[in-house]
Amino acid sequence: MASWLGGLGSGLGQSLGQVGDSLSSLTGQISSFTKDILLEGAEEVGDAATELHVSNSRLREIESINAAQKFENDRLKKVCSDLEEKHEAAELQIKQLSLEYRNQLQQKEVEISHLKARQNALQEQLQKVQTAAQTAQLGAGVLPPATASASYVPGVRHSSGFEGDDMDFGDIIWSQQEINRLSNEVSRLESEVDHWKQIAVSSKVQGTNDAEQSEICKLQNIVKELKQNLSQEIDEHQHELSVLQDAHRQKLVEISRRHREELSEYEERIEELENRLQQGGVSTDAMDDSRITEQKKSAQSLQGGRVEELKVVKDIEDEIRQLNQKLSSAKAENKNLLKEQELSKLEKIQLAQDYEKLKYEFSVLQGSLAEHDALLNEQKKPQSKTSLPQDVVRLQQALSEAENEIARLSSLNQGLEKELMSAQHKHENILSSNTEDQNSELNQLRQDLERKQHELDESIAERETLIEELEELDKQNQEATQHMITLKEQLSKQHTETDSIIKQLKSDIDFERRKVSELETEKMKSIEELDSQKEKLSQCSYALNDLHITKQQLQDNIKNLQEQLRKAQDYNSHSKKEIEELQHRLKEREEEFRVSLNKLSEKSSEESNYAGQDLILKEREVEIAKLQSDISENKQLNEDLEKSLSNLRTENGKLMTTIEELKQELNDAISEKNKVCLEKDTVVEALKMEKKQLESELNQTEKRLLEQAHKYKQTIEELSKARSMDTTALQLEHERLVKLHQEKDFTIAELKNSIEQMETDHQETKEMLTTSLGGQKQLTDLLKEKEVFIEKYKNEALQVKQELEEYMKVSKKQDVLKQNLEEKDRSLAVMKEENNHLKEEIERLKDQQSRSTPVVEPKTLDIIIELESEVTQLKVIKNNLEEEIEFLKKTIEDQNQTAVKLQQSLQEQRKELDESKFQCEQMNVTHERLFLEKDEEIKNLQKTIEQIKTQLHKEKQIIQTDSSDLFQESKVQTLNGENGNEKHDLSKAEIERLVKGIKEREMEIKLLNEKNVSLSQQIDQLSKDEVGKLTRIIQEKDLEIQALNARVSSAFRQDVLSLQQQLQAYVREREQVLAVLSEKTRENSQLKTEYRSIMDMVAAKEAALVRLQEENQKLSYRSENSSQDMSRETIQNLSRIIREKDIEIDALSQKCQTLLTVLQTSSTGADNGSGGVNSNQFEELLQERDKLKQQVKKMEEWKQQVITTVQNMQHESAHLQEELHKLQAQISFESDSTSKLQVDYNGLIQSYEQNEKKLKSFSQELAQVQHSIGQLYNTKDILLSKLDLVTPSVAAASTVSQLSGVQYSPPEVPSDECKLLQNELEQLKKKLQEKESTIRTLQENNQRLSDSVATASEIERKSQEGTESELRQIKEKHDVLQKSLREKDILIKSKSDQLLSVSENLSNKENENELLKQAVTNLKERNLILEMDIRKLKEENERIVARCREKETEFRALQETNMQFSMMLKEKEFESHSMKEKALAFEKLLKEKEQGKTGELNQLLNEVKSMQEKAVTFQQERDQVMVALKQKQMESSALQNEVQHLHEKEQRLNQELERLRNHLLEMEDSYTKEALAAEDREVKLRKKVLVLEEKLLSSSTAVENASHQASLQVESLQEQLNLVSKQRDETVMQLTISQDQVKQYALSLANLQMVLEQFQQEEKAMYSAELERHQKQSTEWKKKAENLEEKVASLQESLEEANAALDAASRLTEQLDIKEEQIEELKKEGEIRREMLEDVQNKLMNLMNSTEGKVDKLLMRNLFIGHFHTPKNKRLEVLRLMGSILGIKKEELDQLLSEEQRGVTRWVTGWLSGGAGSKSVPSTPLRPTHQNIFNSSFSELFVKFLETESRPGLPPPKLSVHDMKPLGAAGTGKTSSTPSNSQMQDSAVSGMGRRPDVNPFLAPRSAAVPLITPASSSGHLLMKPISDALPTFTPLPVSPDASAGAVLKDLLKQ
Repeated sequence: MASWLGGLGSGLGQSLGQVGDSLSSLTGQISSFTKDILLEGAEEVGDAATELHVSNSRLREIESINAAQKFENDRLKKVCSDLEEKHEAAELQIKQLSLEYRNQLQQKEVEISHLKARQNALQEQLQKVQTAAQTAQLGAGVLPPATASASYVPGVRHSSGFEGDDMDFGDIIWSQQEINRLSNEVSRLESEVDHWKQIAVSSKVQGTNDAEQSEICKLQNIVKELKQNLSQEIDEHQHELSVLQDAHRQKLVEISRRHREELSEYEERIEELENRLQQGGVSTDAMDDSRITEQKKSAQSLQGGRVEELKVVKDIEDEIRQLNQKLSSAKAENKNLLKEQELSKLEKIQLAQDYEKLKYEFSVLQGSLAEHDALLNEQKKPQSKTSLPQDVVRLQQALSEAENEIARLSSLNQGLEKELMSAQHKHENILSSNTEDQNSELNQLRQDLERKQHELDESIAERETLIEELEELDKQNQEATQHMITLKEQLSKQHTETDSIIKQLKSDIDFERRKVSELETEKMKSIEELDSQKEKLSQCSYALNDLHITKQQLQDNIKNLQEQLRKAQDYNSHSKKEIEELQHRLKEREEEFRVSLNKLSEKSSEESNYAGQDLILKEREVEIAKLQSDISENKQLNEDLEKSLSNLRTENGKLMTTIEELKQELNDAISEKNKVCLEKDTVVEALKMEKKQLESELNQTEKRLLEQAHKYKQTIEELSKARSMDTTALQLEHERLVKLHQEKDFTIAELKNSIEQMETDHQETKEMLTTSLGGQKQLTDLLKEKEVFIEKYKNEALQVKQELEEYMKVSKKQDVLKQNLEEKDRSLAVMKEENNHLKEEIERLKDQQSRSTPVVEPKTLDIIIELESEVTQLKVIKNNLEEEIEFLKKTIEDQNQTAVKLQQSLQEQRKELDESKFQCEQMNVTHERLFLEKDEEIKNLQKTIEQIKTQLHKEKQIIQTDSSDLFQESKVQTLNGENGNEKHDLSKAEIERLVKGIKEREMEIKLLNEKNVSLSQQIDQLSKDEVGKLTRIIQEKDLEIQALNARVSSAFRQDVLSLQQQLQAYVREREQVLAVLSEKTRENSQLKTEYRSIMDMVAAKEAALVRLQEENQKLSYRSENSSQDMSRETIQNLSRIIREKDIEIDALSQKCQTLLTVLQTSSTGADNGSGGVNSNQFEELLQERDKLKQQVKKMEEWKQQVITTVQNMQHESAHLQEELHKLQAQISFESDSTSKLQVDYNGLIQSYEQNEKKLKSFSQELAQVQHSIGQLYNTKDILLSKLDLVTPSVAAASTVSQLSGVQYSPPEVPSDECKLLQNELEQLKKKLQEKESTIRTLQENNQRLSDSVATASEIERKSQEGTESELRQIKEKHDVLQKSLREKDILIKSKSDQLLSVSENLSNKENENELLKQAVTNLKERNLILEMDIRKLKEENERIVARCREKETEFRALQETNMQFSMMLKEKEFESHSMKEKALAFEKLLKEKEQGKTGELNQLLNEVKSMQEKAVTFQQERDQVMVALKQKQMESSALQNEVQHLHEKEQRLNQELERLRNHLLEMEDSYTKEALAAEDREVKLRKKVLVLEEKLLSSSTAVENASHQASLQVESLQEQLNLVSKQRDETVMQLTISQDQVKQYALSLANLQMVLEQFQQEEKAMYSAELERHQKQSTEWKKKAENLEEKVASLQESLEEANAALDAASRLTEQLDIKEEQIEELKKEGEIRREMLEDVQNKLMNLMNSTEGKVDKLLMRNLFIGHFHTPKNKRLEVLRLMGSILGIKKEELDQLLSEEQRGVTRWVTGWLSGGAGSKSVPSTPLRPTHQNIFNSSFSELFVKFLETESRPGLPPPKLSVHDMKPLGAAGTGKTSSTPSNSQMQDSAVSGMGRRPDVNPFLAPRSAAVPLITPASSSGHLLMKPISDALPTFTPLPVSPDASAGAVLKDLLKQ
């Protein structure tokens, strides 16, 4: 400390010395300046030239002085800043030191006060002891000498008045010495106290128990004091550590300061060099001087001029002066600006330094600087060749040196930080070691306590043995009456002894409490340490605040600089304005000059008349020339001024740039500061975290200590209980323990079962969770799908409503449509016939035309075209009607399907409801049973608790309150264990409930999943192609459905309503069940946690039991051995004592005889003398008698105490033996239980293997069951197929009856239709089979899990019998079939239930397996725990062995004390014998001398007898006292050992302190050495600086010469610099922008997170709202379902009406008659048409004749299109045909074709692109059979094409409605010519929104003309179908006035 303060003082002295030098130089300069100013007034010269010269010289001087002052100012500022920094650092350090010293002072004062108080207390105790001892000795008749040591009171040197700031290591050392001295005094006083205690014990006989207690208290106080001393020493060590750290810090600060000084010096030198480089404006002054000299010359030449001219010149000079002044002021301002710039630079440099120290990221700046330097160097290279390369190199070197220095400092910093960290670690280690030492001391103290207790027990045992022997002797000597009295006294004193024991226990408890209080004090100390750490943290925060303040100061400085800049700019603007004003004045003066010249010229002209004035004129001209030269000079001066102004401007610009740079640097500094702040914040946070961790550790240690204290209390209480327990209580306890063991066995078994159950439950819950998770995912998906479906259903519901309304209308319209249809059918048949006739006629006509070419009328073609158009229209109408019919059929079918589905779903729901009800009932029954069982268990437990309470009360009566409370705590723990078992039993029931609930939930989930799957499959199937197939099947089964509907309709409505109610109830139940499930899962989790805690408790208890057993065994062995040894030794001692007593009796008899002789002699002498002697002797005898009485009383008390202790010891030995037996029994029982556990474990493994085998067998059974189910389904399929065979026969009969009504149809048609029907039936059968296969797959999916093989085989037999019976019944009735089907469904459901149960069993088995695995792992863990416990027990065994050794040593010591006691006994008995002799002598004397006083003598004799008896008791008491003394000596020796141990610790700590001090001194030496080295370096650097200055002086001349070039180069460099700075600014701007963006992104991220959280909350709210909405919707849907069911009922009514309509088929026969009439009319019309046809043929012939040589456009178009439709090998023929039609010759055609059809194809393409694009139609795909046809000519093909095109084609292959795609407006193809009546009555719900899929088999047709598909082949030729073999052209409608006949003729010719 002293060295450090000295260093600081020297540093301050040096800096102050420098300041003094600089101040002296400044004062000198100021004085010289004032002298100059005073002289200036004196030196006034008359001449203008001299004045100018003087003014110029002064200006120069002033400028030089100014420059010097500037330099001085800068230097002083730097010095000041350094001093300020030092001052701040010193202040901070002083503050810290003062704070620490004050804390230390306070602590020391507190310690001193404590020690004083302790000293006073000890002195008081000493005085008390002394007084007690003195009184005791006075009573005995012996006065001990007063000890000098007791009176000694040491004088304490204590200085509380000294200041904290002046405190040094010496003071700390002195304080430590004082503490050591005081501790020595304390130890001395304690030894004295022990001495006086021993004296008091030996002297005092009364209140021994109190004395013992006081001694124990004192010893405890001593222990406490020692502990406090230890803690104080620890604190001192910590303080020393902190001092060392402070010293370390101070040295760091010194080093950093020195480094700063060096850096600042370097930077100053660099700046000076730069300033000198910049001060290139010296040459301009020289230029000014030259100009002034010239002005002087001009002034001298003009002196001889006129007064006016002189005045003018003077005015000009004044103006020049003013200008010069302004120039000087401008320069001064410029210099001020430069100064400010330098100041700002300095501040910036300081900032940079400060931040460089704080930063770790200097490397980044170095890199950037290096890059910047490289850029500058690259820019400067071309220009700096001529300038100053040496200076630049020096500057760079200086920079690099500075950077190196900085790097070195950073490394130093890091090293110091590491050292600090290591110091902290050491500190922590010391703390931990201290805490460990304390713990170890505590343990030692506890061990000592235990030892003392054992010693007490042994001593009591010895006492008992001695007292028993003594009592036997007394019984032989004494009478029976005295024995009774003694017994009574013993009984009375047993109470007192128990009280004393209780007091001892209380004292022990107080001791423990004191220990706790000590621990609390230690805790308080740790809290104080924490507070100190907090203070350190606050110091850190203060440092941070200081940094913030410095930052604010810097910001203020920046603001000031900005203000100064603004001022400078204002000044610049002012200077500019002034310069402009000066320029204006100059111009005015020039004008005046011109005026004066003009005047002169005028004067000269006037004076030209005078001849004598020529010379004057010449002189004037000379003067004018001079003036002109002066003016030119003035102009030059003005130009120079302007240049200087421009320079000033450039300098201003530079200043601006520098200011901008400063701003940027400031920004950088601020950003760096922010980073540093962030780093500090992180450090602070880390410190906080460490603090929290330390606090948590402290809390943990406190908890541990408390727990240990509790444990020790419990052990003490248990020992006390063990003492107080009687044999009866032990027996009761033994029985209770046996019962408890049995109960525990039961509980263990139950726990095992419960564990297994829990594990199975756990597995099940795991699976449940996984399934529920999957289910949740599926449910979410399903929910989404359901939402989609709900929306669809909403739309469909609306549509259904609309459709229902439409159907009501449509049903009315259908009757009309049916009538129309039938009419149309008739007309169609007629039309077909007519068509056939027409086709035949056309063929005939074609034949006629081919045979001969007679004249055909052109009307025929028109007629044909008209007929075709009419036919197409009819077809369109017919298609539309068919589409409508089909649509209606679909709707009816869909409605039927939905009705069937609803029925099925309702049945399923009914069954599920029944099942759920049954399960609920079962659950209720089980719950009730469990509740009853639990109630019984609870009652039993309550009884047991009451019993335990009664036992507790009994035990409480024996033991006092303090111990009983703690005992209750231990009992409560056992009760808690029992309660835990109860809870476990309760948890079993809850687990069982949960298991059942979970199973039910799984059932429900499976059922729901199956339903969902079936629904989704149904929907998918409906959505696919199978809907069409189903429609046809349903059409065939309509008759069956009608019959069923008639039966069902009555019961249906009621069922629907009941099912709805059930559904609602089910939904509610399901919600309740889900709520219950959630609650149960929570309870399950809680139970799991409880179970784990219980398991931990059980394990801990087992470990504790094992330990107790081992300890008991060891104790029993030792007690047996020790008791045997003790008994032997005591018997030997007693035999010795008896022998000695005999010897003593002989001696006493001899003494009595001698005394008688002496008395006789004395009596003879007394007769001669007076009788006063007798009276004196009598008084002495009385006094002795009183004393002896007191001693006798004391001895009797001692005797009673000894007897009671002996009895207690006997009881305890009996107890111990019983406990030993019990423990052995327990050990054997526990070994049995372990063996049982092992057996159980083996059994579990075997059961696990058996379960695995069972699993395999179950899987095999499953496969078999699945096979059997497949067979069942096959039988069902056969039955269904037979059913279907029965149904089509009925349908066929109905169709036949319908067909019989048609009279005019030809005989071919019905046969064809029958075939078609058969085909359709076959197709329907196939589809039915497919459907049933799909149904099977669905059912198999639903019923995958199968029952056992036996049940399956039984079901197979039943199913076979059922199938046989059903086959018979099918032949008889359909109703019986339906019933059988229902039975089958019921059977299948039962099977599914069985399968589910099997699956559950399987899952249970798997769960059990997993649980067994878990049990195995748990057992392994338990094994590990047991191993750990075994290790602990081994350690405890070792400790017990050590204790045994200590006990043996104590036992030996006790034997020695016994020997001493025996010696003491002998002495005492001798004394008693002497007393007896004296008494006898006195008796004789009294008898002889005083015969009158016989009564008194008798009394005296009685008293003497009693005294003898009391003497015996006194001997016994003395023995007891000796024993107690020996115990106390042992205790004192143990305490002395402890004290020695503590002293050794103190010595160790002192050694460590000395080592640390030495280390500190070494460190200080090393630091001083480093400081010296640094000073040497400084000296060297200063020398270097001087050398550099010399070089600077030498180079200044060169600088002046090259200033112009340098200035130019500097300007260019500055421009480049400006560019670079701009670029840098831009980059900085970009950086700031990017940082802002980053911040924005961070903000946006935070916002997004917030939004996400809000969104999640909203989503939750949405989900809840949606759930509510869905529930509402479900209720709405239920209502809608009810409405729909009502509508279904109405539809059923409509169906009945439709049946009535079927009955009205008889009416249709009437309509058929009407149709026949219509057919007859149509036949008539056909005849008319034939006539028309003939007319048309005639017209055609005419047209053929008239249109020869004409070309039809339509024909040509068709040809062209045909050309493109024909294959490539036949296209030449088409072209030739076209050529022949156009009249081209064959040769030309051949030429054209030979040229690869170039021209034609081009022309064709052009033509096509123009016109025929829109009319093109796709061709039909060619079949391979077409190849042979192409060999024929094109003309033939064309004719055939026309024929086929006019003929309608065959009907396409009949497919389902959904396989057909409608062609635009036209509908789908006709499905069947004779639809059944049942189709009209069907209704459907779904199928509206779906478009049917495209059939791949249909070929594309032309959109222009739809194909007709008639049923009959007869009719006209034109109406015949198109043959498949021909390539089809698209027929176009021909206009009637076109010449088609001519075209045909040409074709035929060709």
